[in-house]
Amino acid sequence: MSDLYRVSREDWSLHRKGEIDRQRHREKVKEAIKKNLADVVSEESIIMSDGNKVIRVPIRSLDEYHFRYDLGKKKHAGQGDGKSNVGDVLGADAQPGAGKGKGAGDEPGVDYYETDISLEELAELIFEDLGLPNLEPKKKPDLSSEHFEFKDVRKTGISSNIDRKRTIFEVLKRNALSGNPGLHGIKKDDLRFKTWERTFKYESSAVVLAMMDTSGSMGTYEKYIARSFFFWMVRFLRTKYQNVHIVFLAHHVEARETSEEEFFTKGASGGTRCSSVYKLALEIIEKRFNPQDYNIYAFHFSDGDNLASDNDLCVKLIGDLLSCCNLVGYGEIEGPYYYTSTLRTVYKKISDPKFTGVTIKDKTGVYPALKKFFSPGPEGIRV
Repeated sequence: MSDLYRVSREDWSLHRKGEIDRQRHREKVKEAIKKNLADVVSEESIIMSDGNKVIRVPIRSLDEYHFRYDLGKKKHAGQGDGKSNVGDVLGADAQPGAGKGKGAGDEPGVDYYETDISLEELAELIFEDLGLPNLEPKKKPDLSSEHFEFKDVRKTGISSNIDRKRTIFEVLKRNALSGNPGLHGIKKDDLRFKTWERTFKYESSAVVLAMMDTSGSMGTYEKYIARSFFFWMVRFLRTKYQNVHIVFLAHHVEARETSEEEFFTKGASGGTRCSSVYKLALEIIEKRFNPQDYNIYAFHFSDGDNLASDNDLCVKLIGDLLSCCNLVGYGEIEGPYYYTSTLRTVYKKISDPKFTGVTIKDKTGVYPALKKFFSPGPEGIRV
């Protein structure tokens, strides 16, 4: 009994075994989610979560290491013939659930797990490599925050700011010089106090124009994809940057500025004239956001079904936006009834490096679109 007690008492890792296992499991869950971000990002349970802090997401490829024995074939001796090298694949079974043709199938599928994760944790994984591209220093930096910095040590100050380490050092030094070393006899002259100064942090400002097609040709699927992108865009900007103004613009034949709530919930109908939203964006920039003071970004999502006679004007207005924006992004959504886009065809004429286009064919395309639009440039400029 004494030996068992001594092992338990001295090996403290035994007491932490449960916590270590939980931490390891959480790391494996995060790793599995990171491998499947393209699927997780567009999960309806997240986009329609109404701000819930904890959501459930399906994850695949989460598995523990263990030996697998093929019980249907051969004997299991556990040794090789001595001729194999490290990493050699000796054989492989067919993957479960891999059907031999079309139809309902007669083989078992692959299980997947659902796990709880906070939006903050998921956002950290998604935003890890994202940043605003082409950032530039501007004339009008905004005050981001103020904080206090430790600047100096003095002999006078309030008792709550006493620097114990430096005070002890002064006592030891004085006693050693007097021939009576040791930590004793603290005097008033030995006391040292930290001093603090209030400093202000200034960062360049940015504005992002979120433009979404809400015309009749944008069905439920197309609007869901567009809102999924903008959902993560807004969360990314507010998580990583202090001074970003987000302007929400919706359009059909006419464009108008909306509230954030209306942008994500209200639909519309009618025809499509994309030039209307570009004109409104240029007007807002001219009236409220001087390019000399702001880094400006414009992102537009549509199904590409635009009025043919409006296309040339769209190209011209995109050029006007490029003259005052750090980046202009166009995302086109291919729905189930997609046909050749008129917009994407004419936008191929645009060769400006600040213009970026993406095509989303299914829900897994939202995450790659985020990565393409928000690939940060050289470090050093903060927003």
